[in-house]
Amino acid sequence: MAGIGFELRKLLRKDSYLGLLQAYGYAGIISSGPWVLSILGVLLIGLFSASRVVPDTLVVQFLVTVTWLMAASLVLTGLLQLLFTRYIADRLFEKKDRVVLPNLMGALTLTTLASGLLGSLALLLLFHQSPLYELSALGSFVVLCDIWILVIFLSGMKAYRLILGLFLVGYGATVGMALLLVLAGMKLEGLLLGFFVGQALLFFLMLALVIRHYPGERFVAYGFLRRGQAHYSLALTGLFYNLAIWADKLLFWLNPATSEPVIGPLRASVIYDIPIFLAYLSIIPGMAVFLVRMETDFAEIYDRFYRSVREGDTLEHIRHYKRRMVVIIRQGIYEIFKVQGLTVVVLLMLGPLILDALGISRLYRPLFNVDLIGVGVQVLLLAILNVLFYLDLLGLALGICLLFLVSNIGLTWLTFQLGPQFFGFGFAGAVVIASLVGLALLSRQLDRLEYETFMLQ
Repeated sequence: MAGIGFELRKLLRKDSYLGLLQAYGYAGIISSGPWVLSILGVLLIGLFSASRVVPDTLVVQFLVTVTWLMAASLVLTGLLQLLFTRYIADRLFEKKDRVVLPNLMGALTLTTLASGLLGSLALLLLFHQSPLYELSALGSFVVLCDIWILVIFLSGMKAYRLILGLFLVGYGATVGMALLLVLAGMKLEGLLLGFFVGQALLFFLMLALVIRHYPGERFVAYGFLRRGQAHYSLALTGLFYNLAIWADKLLFWLNPATSEPVIGPLRASVIYDIPIFLAYLSIIPGMAVFLVRMETDFAEIYDRFYRSVREGDTLEHIRHYKRRMVVIIRQGIYEIFKVQGLTVVVLLMLGPLILDALGISRLYRPLFNVDLIGVGVQVLLLAILNVLFYLDLLGLALGICLLFLVSNIGLTWLTFQLGPQFFGFGFAGAVVIASLVGLALLSRQLDRLEYETFMLQ
């Protein structure tokens, strides 16, 4: 997230309510804007059914296909996302900007080959759809995997309005192309082909932006896999975290009692999917606070602490910066808890009105309420993991993500045994457990921070 703090600090220096609102609004757009645009783009395609352009059944098949593509691509690239991010961050810290582009090309080559091979095997063994559907699905899966790698660079370029514009163009093209192909009589294949074309356009626009920003001396390099420069534990951390996020959804999809087949081997859970989807839209305020606090106050005091260590400052000054860091972390977590908690309370009160406005049965309200709490706590978990990454406590981050994964699987399975009234408590319970353990471990490590900083050198 390098560079975002500079923009946010400029807004906060205005020392006014307007500047504060601008900073939080800006952070909300940066942290959630592209994600919200992607959701709106897919939903706009889903609205084709309301206009009778496409039958409801085909729209549901499209939405379920895209959801599975998103989940599979995030889990697969989770092996590389954090590992590659850390490698690039280390090289930029060393002022070795010219190794960035070759390694990006290497990461994209590896991602394209792996996703293409695995996607082809899945289609050959599990699907029996039309060739155009299968080719569009395979192309979309590969492009999505590449986008998750490429998006790592965008936050470090400071061209935030341009990045948001790229997502707007990409998903605008997705909706427009899907509509044109459907009107041409292609139906489900047209929807999926339109999605692929829009994602491909977004990918190449982002790639052009990165190539322009980072010059390179070679075309392809694989330094991010080299022993001594790669932090391999981050590969497992990324995999476990993405699996943990999707574990409860996958269990609901794969359980015949809570799901139904939609197309080929792909299933969906009407019981679970709608409430959890709506609940995730509630994290935008918490993500804005998370970004403002982590990338302004914490990033600044973090830099002062480690710079004082590297430059041989006095132990008194080092401990002062450590105490300030602890205070800022505590304040940041409190603000996330306060803002996201207030958001959850408001949405709990407005739950019936929201469901009525969307034409959703009020029977979903209990599950919606539980999911609201779960995704709210997930913002806190993200903040904890972010601090652990800053402090280079990679082993602890790995353990927390593994705990999150195991807890989500175990507790979600337990809710199946207890009955529908307990649905959603598995995910919420897993997030709460991981967050409480993370807070305890982070507190212990902060108590020993200056000692371990010197002893680990």
